[in-house]
Amino acid sequence: MTHTLPRPVPGLSRNKRRAREGRLALLFVSPSLIALLLVVGYPILAALRMSFEVSSTRIDPATGFKVTSTQFGLANYAVADGRFLNALWNTTTFTVVSVAIEVVIGVAMALIMSQDLRGRGLIRASILVPWAIPTAVSALLWRWIFAPSGVANAVLSADVVWTGNGFSSWVAVVVADTWKTAPFIGLLVLAGLQAIPREVYEAARVDGSKPFTTFWRITVPMVRPVLAVAVLFRILDVLRMFDLPYVLVGPRKDSVETLSMLAYDEMSNLRFGPASAYAAILFVYVVAVAFAFVRLFGADVTRRGAS
Repeated sequence: MTHTLPRPVPGLSRNKRRAREGRLALLFVSPSLIALLLVVGYPILAALRMSFEVSSTRIDPATGFKVTSTQFGLANYAVADGRFLNALWNTTTFTVVSVAIEVVIGVAMALIMSQDLRGRGLIRASILVPWAIPTAVSALLWRWIFAPSGVANAVLSADVVWTGNGFSSWVAVVVADTWKTAPFIGLLVLAGLQAIPREVYEAARVDGSKPFTTFWRITVPMVRPVLAVAVLFRILDVLRMFDLPYVLVGPRKDSVETLSMLAYDEMSNLRFGPASAYAAILFVYVVAVAFAFVRLFGADVTRRGAS
């Protein structure tokens, strides 16, 4: 069954026709909007409301039992303690370092996959395998690698406790995250490379352009919109990082605890108000970073999409 838009009614002005088509389009997408409001909007509003609920416990002198009372306030947002600042620092450093390394490795992967090599299909498949592995499985794999008697210590001829609670644990998370998600950036950049006309490179070669100059002056500007989208997705993903450090290193480890892990730990201990406050702060942090990134680096993407 096919649906066709109604033909323009004679006598209606262009503005009226646009308004009529806009109302019809809104009618078509209204089921999806309602589903999004129920699945996404309501939980966000409920979490925000819960973040303002401050619970206090006292002993009832008459009965001797504990009595819990709830009132609304901003006490849950007074979170500038050492644990919160440490989680915020870990979240930020994971994002900056991991994404920077993944961009370099991902672009290198894309350049390799774009070459006309023998066994190119096998090379592409092998590069994309880490990205296809579930994060929890990847974390378990790297936990075995970083075990005291694992491959990492054997290769480095060292005796490092990678999954303990120190800088080595932070490095282990960065390495595992880079191994898993650098292929994602490589895949998107590869799509951008394949969209570049070969005539551009042939003209640069005729003009005597060196390989590095060609890469910097032609390849990078032409894949910049795709690379900006890939980096934005990875930033948003790493800011919400939870399962990789949780499985690889463990909970309540100062060196790798992120804001998501902190919120989960508070929720597990039935402190729903502080947990919701941490989640709300993380939500605002993610939105602010995404907005700033789009304003600084993603303007070309939005303009091209709008044109």
